[in-house]
Amino acid sequence: MMTLKNSHVHQISVLNSASSFPLYICGKDTRNSHRISWFLNHSKLSLPSTWRESKFHIGRVSRGMKVVMATTTKNANTITTSQSVKALVTVKQSGGGIIRNLVNGGLDGIRELVGKTLVLELVSDEIDSKSNSERKTKKSNVHKTETKEDEVLYEATFDLPEAFGNVGAVLVQNEDHNEVFLKSIVLDGFPNGPLHFTCDSWIQPKSDSPVKRVFFSDKSYLPSQTPSGLRKLREEELKQKRGNGEGERKSTDRIYDYDVYNDLGDPDSNIDLKRPVLGGTRQYPYPRRCRTGRKHSEADPSSEKKASNFYVPRDEIFSEIKQTQFTTTTISSAVSLVLESLDAILTDQSLGFVSFEDIDTLYKEGFHVPALQANGNALQRVIPKLLSVVNDKQNLLRFDTPDAFKRDRFFWLSDEQFARETLAGVNPYSIQLVKEWPLRSKLDPQIYGPPESAITKEVIEPQIIGYCTVEEAIKEKKLFMLDYHDLFLPYVRKVREIKGTTLYGSRTLFFLTEQSTLKPLAIELTRPDMEGKPQWKQVFTPATHSSSHATKLWLWRLAKAHVLAHDSGYHELVSHWLRTHCAVEPFIIATNRQLSTMHPIYRLLHPHMRYTMEINSLAREVLISANGVIESSFSPRKYSMEISSVAYDQLWQFDLQALPNDLIFRGMAVADPNAPHGLKLTIEDYPFANDGLLIWDAIKEWVSEYVNHYYPSSSTIEFDQELQAWWTEIRTVGHGDKSEEPWWPNLKTPKDLIEIITTIAWVSSAHHAAVNFAQYTYGGYFPNRPTIVRNNIPTEDPSKEELEKLINNPEKTFLESLPSQIQATLVMVVLNLLSNHSPDEEYIGQYVEQSWVENQTIKAAFERFSTKLKEIEGIIDSRNANCDLKNRNGAGVVPYELMKPFSGPGVTGKGVPYSISI
Repeated sequence: MMTLKNSHVHQISVLNSASSFPLYICGKDTRNSHRISWFLNHSKLSLPSTWRESKFHIGRVSRGMKVVMATTTKNANTITTSQSVKALVTVKQSGGGIIRNLVNGGLDGIRELVGKTLVLELVSDEIDSKSNSERKTKKSNVHKTETKEDEVLYEATFDLPEAFGNVGAVLVQNEDHNEVFLKSIVLDGFPNGPLHFTCDSWIQPKSDSPVKRVFFSDKSYLPSQTPSGLRKLREEELKQKRGNGEGERKSTDRIYDYDVYNDLGDPDSNIDLKRPVLGGTRQYPYPRRCRTGRKHSEADPSSEKKASNFYVPRDEIFSEIKQTQFTTTTISSAVSLVLESLDAILTDQSLGFVSFEDIDTLYKEGFHVPALQANGNALQRVIPKLLSVVNDKQNLLRFDTPDAFKRDRFFWLSDEQFARETLAGVNPYSIQLVKEWPLRSKLDPQIYGPPESAITKEVIEPQIIGYCTVEEAIKEKKLFMLDYHDLFLPYVRKVREIKGTTLYGSRTLFFLTEQSTLKPLAIELTRPDMEGKPQWKQVFTPATHSSSHATKLWLWRLAKAHVLAHDSGYHELVSHWLRTHCAVEPFIIATNRQLSTMHPIYRLLHPHMRYTMEINSLAREVLISANGVIESSFSPRKYSMEISSVAYDQLWQFDLQALPNDLIFRGMAVADPNAPHGLKLTIEDYPFANDGLLIWDAIKEWVSEYVNHYYPSSSTIEFDQELQAWWTEIRTVGHGDKSEEPWWPNLKTPKDLIEIITTIAWVSSAHHAAVNFAQYTYGGYFPNRPTIVRNNIPTEDPSKEELEKLINNPEKTFLESLPSQIQATLVMVVLNLLSNHSPDEEYIGQYVEQSWVENQTIKAAFERFSTKLKEIEGIIDSRNANCDLKNRNGAGVVPYELMKPFSGPGVTGKGVPYSISI
């Protein structure tokens, strides 16, 4: 069932075509029927009798019960005679933010929000013809009518004269001393039905914010179409959200502004925690993040001081259901802290696992956590603790067995699985076609050594069955590669100065078999000239399990571990953080600064922006910060974010964020107008691409119908001042370090806008889902995807002792190279969290914005979009059941479900939320 959202009174849509204003009341549980009864019998709405006599269909809804009235005519809110209009106001009871309360001192601050005093003013959408200015508003105080479990209902009455005209906006002021979360306002009493105002916003006390809040009706207007009485309010609202670029932001503000990434370090506490500023410099270009205005560090004036929490605009904060996702387990198990600090867990932070049986114990018995002290840092208060309390004196970190390990405990040893995950794993964005031979580096040979690869024909040709030469295999598009050579090689020297980690430049070559699967051929690891030693490079190839090849087999496993650590780092820093979370934040800031909430493109993008700024602020606080999870547990350590800046500089292009363009760029597809989706895939069984293109096409079709409805011609695009300012600000400010790049699309035609919006929607939804929700499935058993390899491979400058240890105890050599106990368990906790769907997740195509329902053309287009996504679910299921598709079907193989649009809560390995919400 398609579920309507954002009009938080109750939900009404078409039930009986014989009635002029028929309805559904949707709610899964008949216990909600008393709310329906109260609403119809006590609200004194002038509803047709057929509504009251209707039988109600019970179904599931989002965020509790909501009302969506049937679409009204264009002048449904016109007063023909002087009459009474009633406002029904829904306020959500809230505790103000569990995470923020925990970070700032526990749960003591949680309180119920009841009995608020709100003042409403109705605004005419017409100008007074005599004074040529806005008409005088009509004001009324609200009074509480009923308190429910999670919301409070209010009413207010207005007497409007016939000359008032159409109501276009409501001004709201909060005269209580506490903030209020206003869900919706419904005005009833008009001849042709109610008028809806979706709010979903925090209203600050008048004493803190004297400016009245404005909420426009759910009807969308282009700037040129704005009714005369609303134009000034439209402009003023945008000015308020932009702010003046000065001062430190308060947690209650709703100001959207830009800044560089100068808050990742903490030089005041330790100068070693100083980090370079990302963004605004040629050396470290980067997208912009939300400006907080904090004071600058004394030790490093270019950096901001650390604070107890990071500002994001008030309406971007998680709902309490979402916040509970981060803390429920901790609270319910009566354990107040997750991790006090890294050194509180183990005396020796470098202590690794002694055996694979010890790793298995994490899932069987758990990981013992010592008693923690009360003055923990932000890390322990924000990251959830997957704890089971054995008794009052003993706590355990207990992990669920990842699905891949549950299906086949030896899956991680398989070369076939190693290759399969490049197409259907957590990072399907790196595999690329080999187009040239020989392989050569583009780095300066004077600095990094000879550019030629050590992977030669002699290495490859004996392994490519059925092909005589490498050139023939390349011509037939049979060779593919993971290339982490040029990105990582410049950092090898720097990283190796840090104790407990190492790094190489790497290339991994694969051969495409007749079964459309990839076969690993070779891994090349390279160290540049350093410490007076010449460049070192070595090629490793797969080995049989016979005893004569035992040493070669273990060296191959160690080489794979290094490549997997490279892939894990690239995935988390580039495919995941940079290309989704980081790159999207400027889009969100610009949308709020330049597009009015009544703009149709704002309303189209709105569901794709939910929670992203909040999760990004938490990432800056505990994940990507100095000594955070990434720096503590990934190979590049303190240089991790620096490397993501290099990747942004060298690799990120807006046009290549579109899935078809990305596939073509990597050689994974060619344009073919006769093929499905207009593309012919180079690898037919490429689960991410096959399923992703279904989602891409569905999004593009929906966006096309929406855009073409509001923009019937190119002139409407070019003369939309808000839209042009939005796109200009994204290019010149939000991504200002790349403002001069030639690949930015122009915004002159509806086709241009469709491509831009489809790309943003894709990145915010399906791209993020593809790289996020399988993280625990494949990384929860860390030997399969180690985030760090701590030791050099034994054949680089080998010592007699190292070689003897490899020969006599290869398992020990391997385990000592993998992450330490604290690194592994910390990453497992984080990956479990990041792979988890919140109970209030909003999946693409499942929930409809109320403003879309107001327009019958848009409503019908969305219904087609929703239906298409349900069909995609079935197509993906049928593909996973096809035994001919070896990359998604087979013994022990995890089906590829990441592009299935819908999911329940928890770690499910499927579900495409509208937004980057975790």
